[in-house]
Order: sequence, then structure tokens, then C-alpha cells
Amino acid sequence: MDVAGAGLAAVYLVDAEAEELRIVHTAGGLGGFALPEILPLSADSPLAAAVRSDRPVWRDTAAPPSYREADQAPRTTPVALGVVPLGPLPPGTGGRAMGCLVVAKHPGDALAESRDAHPGSPDALAGFGPDQRLLLETYAEQLSSVMEIGAPWTAGLATPKQAVPWARLGTFTLDRPSGRIDADPTLLELAGIAPETFDGCVESLVARVLLDDLPLFMTVMGRGRTTADVRDVMFRVRRPSGGARWMHLRCRVLTDGTGTPVRTLGVAADLADHAPDVEATGLEELSHGLAETVTVRGVAETAVRCLRRRLSADRVAFAGLRGDRLTVSVLEPPNPVEWPRTWRPDDRTEWLDAPLSELPSLAAALRSGRTVVWPAGSALEQGLEDMARGGLAAVPLLAEGRTLGVFLAGWNEPHRLTATEWAWLSVTASRCAEAVARTAAADTERERLHTLQKSLLPRELPKVSGAATTARYLPAADGPGLGGDWYDVFSLSDDHLALVVGDVQGHSAEAAAVMGRVSTAVRAYAAEGHPPDVVLARANRLLSGMRTDLFATCCYVSLDLEDGNAWFARAGHPPPLVCRRDAAPETLDDPGGPPLGVVPDADFPLTTADLGPGTVVALVTNGLVESVRLPLEEGMRRMCERIEAADPSDLTGLADHLIGGADRRDDAVLLLLRYDGLELRPVRAGWRAWRLPDAVMHARRFTARTLRTWGVSDDMGAVQLVVSELVTNAMVHTMGDVRLDLTLAGDRLRVAVTDSLPRTPVKPTTLDWEATGGRGLLLVEAMSEAWGSVPVGGGKRVWSEIAVTAPTVPAPPARTDTPA
Repeated sequence: MDVAGAGLAAVYLVDAEAEELRIVHTAGGLGGFALPEILPLSADSPLAAAVRSDRPVWRDTAAPPSYREADQAPRTTPVALGVVPLGPLPPGTGGRAMGCLVVAKHPGDALAESRDAHPGSPDALAGFGPDQRLLLETYAEQLSSVMEIGAPWTAGLATPKQAVPWARLGTFTLDRPSGRIDADPTLLELAGIAPETFDGCVESLVARVLLDDLPLFMTVMGRGRTTADVRDVMFRVRRPSGGARWMHLRCRVLTDGTGTPVRTLGVAADLADHAPDVEATGLEELSHGLAETVTVRGVAETAVRCLRRRLSADRVAFAGLRGDRLTVSVLEPPNPVEWPRTWRPDDRTEWLDAPLSELPSLAAALRSGRTVVWPAGSALEQGLEDMARGGLAAVPLLAEGRTLGVFLAGWNEPHRLTATEWAWLSVTASRCAEAVARTAAADTERERLHTLQKSLLPRELPKVSGAATTARYLPAADGPGLGGDWYDVFSLSDDHLALVVGDVQGHSAEAAAVMGRVSTAVRAYAAEGHPPDVVLARANRLLSGMRTDLFATCCYVSLDLEDGNAWFARAGHPPPLVCRRDAAPETLDDPGGPPLGVVPDADFPLTTADLGPGTVVALVTNGLVESVRLPLEEGMRRMCERIEAADPSDLTGLADHLIGGADRRDDAVLLLLRYDGLELRPVRAGWRAWRLPDAVMHARRFTARTLRTWGVSDDMGAVQLVVSELVTNAMVHTMGDVRLDLTLAGDRLRVAVTDSLPRTPVKPTTLDWEATGGRGLLLVEAMSEAWGSVPVGGGKRVWSEIAVTAPTVPAPPARTDTPA
């Protein structure tokens, strides 16, 4: 009542079985107004609406409200009403709150004379002022935390009067520019200050805080800027007897139009009866560990180790918030494959991440800014339920006015948090917020470099028939965490797959920039249809002309998925590791060439190898197999031994096995390929056209003969129309050779016409009735399931994929026809 300047206050809790709100405590009263003892949750009432939506409801009126409380006659006296939901959300409530806190007053009453509403002011006449609302909402959040610590929610309604642990809660309003504080008697009593001796200065309250906790306390009570608009702080004050009292402070910082803090509204709870002293269980160890960290990641690693030990949790992690995605950067134990598939895109485990849109429960916890615990059996989304079989705790990390991420702690068996464990969650969150505020500025550059590094690598690897791939990128254990290592996997035409790994010299933003340019060049040259040795030769000339002192190593592999032939080319890079079925792994013995950017006209010898089904190819960078204490040859030998001891059928597990236990000081890349072979082998036929007036006719005849041979003559008309249009365009608009290729794979026929003009054909957007051309590509699009154009050497290949009736008999081997 004092916090809100109200004449009436009450607490309701939900009876989950009866779907009702029941009053458990009330104080004060208003003439002509009463609250119901029981209210259905479905009622058209502000109380039920606030609980159902888990949002505060404020009714500031100068006339009688339009609604009617249950069993009450319409009111004739204006009443201002505030309803604030109480959390946490109990299981089985469908997202509603566990109850609500209700305050009411007559606008203009003397009780409206509070910290921000005075008699006669608009706020007093209208109802509850903005500061009153925020302070009451903060009070409800603090009460919710005390309820969760003192009496965790179980199914149904707890015994009235015992459902709410009436801990002492003290409130204050601090005017930050002047340092004047308006504190209620309860807060002064908790701080060990006699009300009659209090001078109203914040320094008098600060003097009661223990020296070790003073820097953390001043982040929300000092006159400088704070790190967030909502803060939770665990701190200790000296008791008159000489001991220490643990208190939990939740406050809101109000700013002016320029972002300068002007007021702090806070509610402090006495945790003496709910949180035993934690000094004996490692508070000094936590504080010392955080004091030594210089990065946000270091803060997260220290906190994760502490939480797992203090909470007896099966898994603890820190997930940083980057845009709309949560990325797990610290995991204990470090076994990513145990995490839900939602967090492992493309089965890659070096970056566990998930979009917030798929984790609504976690997103709500981050918005609230306070610790949330879901007990065993809670209905959570797929990305969380596997981690919460026995319960899940989420502790948001706030700093610099924003949410940086969240600590997650999960249990396999049903676990009920003790008071000490609750205290550790709050203590860890408070101490980490202070440490992050100290390290965030120095960590900003590192974070930018990490984001740059990650953005230059492929987020997903292509899925192709006949092979499986997986990759791992590990930043350096020491140093800036940024290097020039990269990998890439992309499909080429005619069932070819390209794999690339490379490493640019150095650890800097320049190395990452050079890496981005070289990796893009390699992909572009490969897309033009060049073999691996030519691709590296062109990339070498590009890097040599970039006027940089950096060089790069690279290994490029082109694999024919149909017959298993692989072509390798190296530029100063470690050789590939090849493990054939029923054979020991070996390094591919090829001469290779110098690093890119060293010798402008260098040659890069091409090596071929036959890969049978089940063969595994591993491409690595130096950081994984070489260090100051480990020569490259020894590192490659150890890698071969680890491959031989693993199961190649589980490529994800094999990748995690190979990177585990590596003596790594540099950033490292591992790229794995398992060649399985095509289940359905395509058949092909090719025809090279002469530039004669009847070339299109010969193309149609070749197509007809081929389709009849393959047993797909039912779709002859559509295929011949597409062939006519593509060959005509090539003959009319280009010079040089024109080639037609037909490929049949199951019920898909691919028509491809290659010419010497690199310009991509453009489909017309409009055609008038007098136009004599331009309709060819429109016809191709209409007859095709898909169509497009890709660069090939100095020209292009225009292709169309057509659905056909699958032949009932196997097609004969591929052939090539050339007109006489």
C-alpha cells in the first residue's frame, strides 16, 4: 500500500484445478468497493485478464469503470485499479501467471500522496503515476523471486496464507543527480539504519555495504551511467552485530530524453531466511576468477564452471545473443552432440546456435531480464525440452544497457533448486554483469573480428547424392581468435563436388580480408569449369597482384560423384588424408606447389585418385596437426591413427573425435568427405552442332533418337521444344562451338546447351503483339521444372530440367554423337 499510495492491496493465487483466482491476503479497504474472494479465470475482469495475459493492467479513471467484479454491485465511486501478475509461471498453466498483486485507491485521496503523485496533480487525480507503476511492477517481480526461492510452485494451489512467504521487502526511490534517496522503514531496518537518524543521502546507505560488494552496488546506485535499465544485484550489508546480511536488489533505472539516468526505483529483499551464506562455498573463488578475465568469453567460462559445480547440473552453457540468434560459445561438458538438433544446423558442432523465433520461452526470459527456472515436466519448445528433462534454469546476462546472452543449466533427473542454489544463480548473474561491464569495451574489437571470421565461412554445407560432408572450424585457443583459415564445399556441374581448405598467413583483420577475397576467387574460378590446377594458378596470380605481404596455402579437391574419380591440387598446404574401406589411412603422395602469392607464375601439379564407396577424405589446416611441440609429419600420423580408430559411418561423430584432444594453439579447420557412390547412375548423351542452316533440325533428330533409345519417347514433344529454343538461341546470338548434352536420372531429364558467349540470357519482362522474338525463354520456363544458366570457361551453359516418365528398362550406356 505504501509503494503504490493505495488504500487497498491484495494478493490472489491461481487454483489450477478449479480454474479460479483465490484471494490469499488483503490489507486496507475502500469505502463502497470490495474485491471478490473467488474469481473465475475466464471472467471479464482486469484481475483475470492480467493473469491470463501475464501483463499488468492499469485502470486510471475519473468515472465508474464499465466492468463489474463478481458478486459486487456496480460502483458509484470512481476507483483507480492496478493489477500486476506474479510469476514464475507454474507448469500446466498454459502461459498464464501464478497469481496477481492488486492495489486500488480513490483518485485524489490523501493516500495518493506518494513519491511521484501529490494531491491535486494530474497523476493523483488520474490514478497511479508512472513511477508508482514501475515501482509496483518491480515490487511484484521481487515478490515473485522470493516466492520461487522460498516456496517453489507445485501443482494446484498451496495452502492460503502459506503460499506467499512474507519476506521483508524494502523499497526506495533515488534521485541520481542529487543523491537524495526516499527509503521506506523496512529498507532502513534491513540496512541497519535507524529511521530517525537517516539523513536521506545515498551515501549513508552505501556506507553499510561490504567493501567487496561496493563496486557492484555502485553500478546501480552511483551517479554515473548504469549498464542496464533493469538490474538484479546480490550484495551484503553489515549487521549491527558485525555479521553480514545477504540482500537481493531489483531496480529500474529511469532516464531522460538524452539517455542520462535520473531516477532509480528499487525493491530489496532480505534473503537471510532463504539464502544461506555462500562465502564458504566459493564466493571468493568466483570473484577472483572474474577479476582475472579480460574478455566476455572468459567471464562466461568462469561462470559456467562455477555454476556446474555449485548447481550439480548435468550441463551448463553460455549462449551469446547476436542479432536474432543465440550462439553457444561456452559448453560444459564440451559435448555438443548431446544438444538438441535445433541448435546444430547441418549437424555442425563447432557453432551451436538457434534463432530466438524458435525459442519463445527463452526469448520471454531474456525480455524479463530475470532468472527463470522451468521444473521437470514443463511444456517447452523442441529446442529446450531435451535440455530440461529434469529442469532448466535460464540466467540472462545484462551489460551495457542490453542483453548479451543467457546462462543455461539443465538436469537429466528431476531437480528442485535449494535456497543456496537460488542464491548462486543470483550471485553469478550479478558478478558476471559487473565483470562484463568491465570487459565489454575491450572485447568489442575481438567480437567484431569473430563476427567477420564467421561471416566469411559457409553457414551450411550442400547436401548432395552420393557423398556426405561435415566441417569444423576452431578459433585459436590464445591470441585474438581471428585467423585466415577457411573451408568451402560447393556443387559443380555434371555431378561434380568441390572441396577447398586454405589458410592465410597471420592473425589479423587483414588476414581475414585476404582470406575472404581468395576464397571467393577460388569458388568463382571453379564455377567457370576450370580443373583444380588451373583454379589455383589463377588464384595465385590474383593474390600476387593484390600488393599484400601475406601469402596463403590451399588444397582444392574436385570429385566426380558418378564414378568416384578425384582430382587434387595443393599450394603449400598439408596433403589430404585418404581412408579407403578395409585399408589403413594414408596421406596422398602428391608434389604440390608453393603457397599462393609467392611465385606469380607457379605451377600446381594435378594428382588423381580413385575413391571407392565408403572412402573418407580429410582436409586439414596446420593448426590441427602442427604446433611448436608437434611436427607436421607426427601430427599427420596421429590424425591417421585417430581416423582408423573411429567409425566412418557417423561423419559428425568422426569430426568431433578428430578435433577432440588436439594440441591446438592456432585456429584450425577440419573438412571431412565420405564418398558413398550414386544409387542411381545417370546416363548421358552429347552432340556437337555444326553451324549449318539446318542445325536445329539435326539437334531435334539427335534428341528423338536418344529418347527412344532411353525409353522416354512419351515426353518427346516437350523435350524437343526446349531443345529447339535453346539451340536456336545459341546459334543466333553466339559464335563458335555449340554443344547439346542430355542427362537422364530417374524421372528427370536435363537438357544443357553450351556456347561461347559468357553473357547470361535475360528473360523479357514484356512482349507486345508485334514482337518477332523474345518468346523462347518464356517457352523454356513454361515447359521446365527448373532452368538456369551457369558460366563455363569462356562461355556459359543454359540448362533445363524436365519431368519425364521414368523408363521401365535400364537405359544403355552414355554416348556422344557428332554429325558427319
